[in-house]
Amino acid sequence: MTAYLHAIGTAVPPHDIHAAFIGWAHARLPERERRLFDRMAARAGIGHRWSVLPETDGSPVDPGGFYADEPHPGTAARMRRYAEAAPTLALQAIDDLARQAPLGTITHLVVASCTGFVAPGIDQIIAARLGLAPSVERLLVGFMGCYAAVAALRSARHIVRSQPDARVLVVTVELSTLHLQAIDAIEPLLAMLQFGDGAAAALVTAEPHGFAIERPFATTLPVSADLIRWDITDTGFAMHLSGEVPGRIATALADPALVETLTGGAAPDGWAVHAGGRSILDAVEQALGLPGDALDHSRAVLAANGNMSSATLMFVLARVLAGPPVGHGVALAFGPGLAAEGFGFRSAP
Repeated sequence: MTAYLHAIGTAVPPHDIHAAFIGWAHARLPERERRLFDRMAARAGIGHRWSVLPETDGSPVDPGGFYADEPHPGTAARMRRYAEAAPTLALQAIDDLARQAPLGTITHLVVASCTGFVAPGIDQIIAARLGLAPSVERLLVGFMGCYAAVAALRSARHIVRSQPDARVLVVTVELSTLHLQAIDAIEPLLAMLQFGDGAAAALVTAEPHGFAIERPFATTLPVSADLIRWDITDTGFAMHLSGEVPGRIATALADPALVETLTGGAAPDGWAVHAGGRSILDAVEQALGLPGDALDHSRAVLAANGNMSSATLMFVLARVLAGPPVGHGVALAFGPGLAAEGFGFRSAP
């Protein structure tokens, strides 16, 4: 039994906060580090990042904004915003999906999110607002970070392969901008520079349409557990993204055995790589010897939205899905651990 990814809907909030963040971060740094920060920001390959903050005009760091005063709001206040905004953004992505593919009777709901906690869970909130039957089976994939989309789609594949009449709604929603940290060091500011808010939704069934989901794979790179990390603090979740990550990924991808695991031993004609940052995409492209345009979809998503954690890979897959047929594709994402997870895909006949 083959599971198929029919279509993907996407949504971002209306507020572009990228330029405001750059100005805010620049002002926090000592003079000797400002030029380096500005140079790195210009080379990041990011033009826009979107936020559920603020609800009014301006940016979250402007007077009256959520982050206008220090100390910044605590984790409880941020989680209240998450509980309000995450389901709404997720439903916008589901609406976009419904315009592309008839959802029919949903039997399973798989939700991935690592930027907030609420109970009843965000899966229950989404199910209730959609009016799904109480019998719908739900799975919440939490705190796995950027590769959680792989875990969610892989779970949907397992469900369909075991229950051929299943119609699985997969949702990824992340509100990374709820976790701004009042830090005056360049490395964490450059890490925060990457992240924005976004949501995506996909339909997975056994009906042959869109992409067949094949060959899931997962691995954890050795001696790398502290390179990507979320720390829960009293003022939100603090992201740690080491500058060593691109080099560690490049070293791992130099291993022919790992490359064979990723590609299945064949030459892919389609790539959907999580847009975790320009340097990460450069590392993947160079380590695998890919053509210069192989990761164009990933770079386009990064430019338009930044890194939206688990939602990012779904945005990339949506672009690949809208393009020419793929005979042998690879979806790949990296996240805390440092883990690399993905799956093969191909266009339905």
